[in-house]
Amino acid sequence: MSLEKYKAKRDFTKTSEPDGKVEKKNSFNFVVQEHHARRLHYDLRLQLGGVLKSWAVPKGVPASSAHKRLAVQTEDHPVKYLTFQGTIPEGNYGAGEMSIFDAGTFIPVDENEEPITEKQALTNLEKGELKFLLHGDKLNGGYVLVNMKKDEKNWLIIKHKSKAAAVTLKKQNRFTRTYTKVENPIKPMLATLSEKAFNDKEWVFEIKWDGYRSIAENEKGKVKLYSRNGIDFEERFAVIIPELKKIKQDCILDGEIVWLQEDGQPDFQQLQNYDPAIKGQLVFMLFDLLQLKGKDTTGLTLLQRKELLNELIPKNKILRYCEHITDRGQTFYKEVQQLGLEGIIAKKVDSIYELGKRSKNWLKIKHTHTDDVIVIGYTEPKGGRSYFGSLILGRKDGRTLKFAGHVGTGFNDKTLKNIYDLLQPLIIPKKIIKENPQLNGKTTWVKPVLLAEIKFTEKSTAGIYRHPVFLRLRDDMIETTALPKKKTVKKEKTTKEKRIKESIKAGKYSVPVTNTDKIFWPKQKITKGDVIAYYDAVSSYLVPHLKNRPLSLKRNPNGIKDKGFYHKDAGENVPEYVKVHKHKNDQKVIDYIMCNNKATLLYLANLGCIEMNPWNNRYNKEDKPDWLALDLDPGDHNTFKQVVKVAQKIKELLDECLLSGYCKTSGASGLHIYIPLAAKYDYDTVKNFGNLCMNLIAKQLPKIATTERTIKKRGKKIYLDYLQNRPGQTLASVYSLRPVPDATVSMPIDWEELTADLSPKQFTIYNAQERMEKKGDLFKLVLKETNDLGKALSLLEKALE
Repeated sequence: MSLEKYKAKRDFTKTSEPDGKVEKKNSFNFVVQEHHARRLHYDLRLQLGGVLKSWAVPKGVPASSAHKRLAVQTEDHPVKYLTFQGTIPEGNYGAGEMSIFDAGTFIPVDENEEPITEKQALTNLEKGELKFLLHGDKLNGGYVLVNMKKDEKNWLIIKHKSKAAAVTLKKQNRFTRTYTKVENPIKPMLATLSEKAFNDKEWVFEIKWDGYRSIAENEKGKVKLYSRNGIDFEERFAVIIPELKKIKQDCILDGEIVWLQEDGQPDFQQLQNYDPAIKGQLVFMLFDLLQLKGKDTTGLTLLQRKELLNELIPKNKILRYCEHITDRGQTFYKEVQQLGLEGIIAKKVDSIYELGKRSKNWLKIKHTHTDDVIVIGYTEPKGGRSYFGSLILGRKDGRTLKFAGHVGTGFNDKTLKNIYDLLQPLIIPKKIIKENPQLNGKTTWVKPVLLAEIKFTEKSTAGIYRHPVFLRLRDDMIETTALPKKKTVKKEKTTKEKRIKESIKAGKYSVPVTNTDKIFWPKQKITKGDVIAYYDAVSSYLVPHLKNRPLSLKRNPNGIKDKGFYHKDAGENVPEYVKVHKHKNDQKVIDYIMCNNKATLLYLANLGCIEMNPWNNRYNKEDKPDWLALDLDPGDHNTFKQVVKVAQKIKELLDECLLSGYCKTSGASGLHIYIPLAAKYDYDTVKNFGNLCMNLIAKQLPKIATTERTIKKRGKKIYLDYLQNRPGQTLASVYSLRPVPDATVSMPIDWEELTADLSPKQFTIYNAQERMEKKGDLFKLVLKETNDLGKALSLLEKALE
């Protein structure tokens, strides 16, 4: 594989695209990038042979089996391109905006949808046909790339009705994973920690596997697989499911999911980042049987249960019976130590299975002290370290939490960043523990829901860990019961803003949403989910102002710190409930989205559209705007009081001309004034009237207002913009959020509210909904009223005379 063509086409002193090399190790990752170059298209990239095999897909990767799409093969890209998004500057190859549409993992497969090796996949690709299973946030299931032969660059990408789609494998990232719980999970029997190994004929000894304790239920071919805390593993370890279905009898099994390297050693870190492409084997080590053929077996002795289990399990690489030895616990423990394994489990041969109980009939004997602790905060970094200095630890004591020390070693740069990112949405204003411990830096407290595994030398009498070292986050045991009962916690005062934020967060959405925890406003910790919740809550006020109007989509998928990009063409993958208007412009047809219902509004919010920008006209009235918009746009040197003064002068002018007008904050730093017209006039007439009005105001307020477009010539004056009254021009809609600090909203105001005390910052995501419910839609008459511009012009002329 080579990247020579890729590098020859790029000047890396001018473009921020990664300059990479062919990787030695491969993971089956994929990315689909949305590329706004000369024309919008999508780039599909599959990680194979140490590079990204790449295709340009003009109409996007098909989401259903009803479509075949052209895919034009391009040069190989470096693996670092998996995460690239941004602007490729003008004059460079592929110039334009690029963002990540979808990403995840894929599995190359054969005709029977069985996984194949990377070498086989490359051979199939060379022959002109590659089948694979995608598992991303948006794209899932079976696909095939087929070369069209006439031109080796031209391929077809086809979506298959994949029988294996339900068990496709995803490379899970434990720091962003969504945890779902199964209903009525079975609580397994747990072992008690013991200090020393021993010999005893009444006990058997098993390896203590370093993996995820799991319960499997198989009833009439329906399988459940979940952690000891009930977290669903069915999708995460999907490869186990068909093997469990091969068991002919209904049963409930107990075991440990383990990742074994090629040398047979378990690797918990690889298990957490499970990737079928890495050499090794995912194994479900089974050591107990709770139910067989619908009959409870927990009352049988351990050896009776294990005998039935051994007979039940089919022989294959994934499901394995956990062997044991009798009596010789000390010898077995030494052998386990030499192999570098975690320890052993001792079990009494005549013991029954005690559901949900930590029993002394099962003992775990480790050669290192480890424990699971609750993360309750972190300290600021010092020296050359980034993100945080140490994690503050807590432990349960009945229904309360107690301080258990802090851990600052065992991290690398990657885990520091990943854990820090995970903790940000969990930040709380004050500690939840009663103690006031001495800590080694400024402290940030977090909700106590994450468990970390540490190793340590000993515990003090107060329960403080000595010499702790961080090992990993236990993502199979997310803590859900760490918070004390409500009656034991002093009730915290809640501000009006907090109550409203909580109420809009409680909404259930009519469309699929993703990445709701992504931070859009870092300072306030406002998330993408908050944006979706806001639009869900105010849709009845906003949608009427967007209905049947083409939208110019401004997308900020990474929040307000990213300048974002404009997106016009809807593409072919929009849901059925999204209405599209085909508009011919400069010899090309653009499919504009129209927001005619709440589902579309939430779809747009999920795309990262923080603000909504509708045309002034409806799709069936192409040259007839429904309003005249006057935009008061201040510069850095203007105060908002000056903007208010200009708006008050415009109100006086409207009154003289017998025109009704309605004012709203822009949501940023200015004001917008709308004059309803009900599609009576064409754009030229409306624009010319706006020009006349703004020039009159500029002459009356020459020190603070101007119609001069260029920033250099307008100086320190407010720009009176009437040019928004042209086809295709947009302003942020009333009730729209804006991607600016403070999460402000474009809010209509009564003219009586237009005073020197007014500030655009007083209307935010926190209080906008409450204001709408109190005031109603102050802009509703913009959609119903009309004005007579001819009569207004006559009155203006008389006033000027």
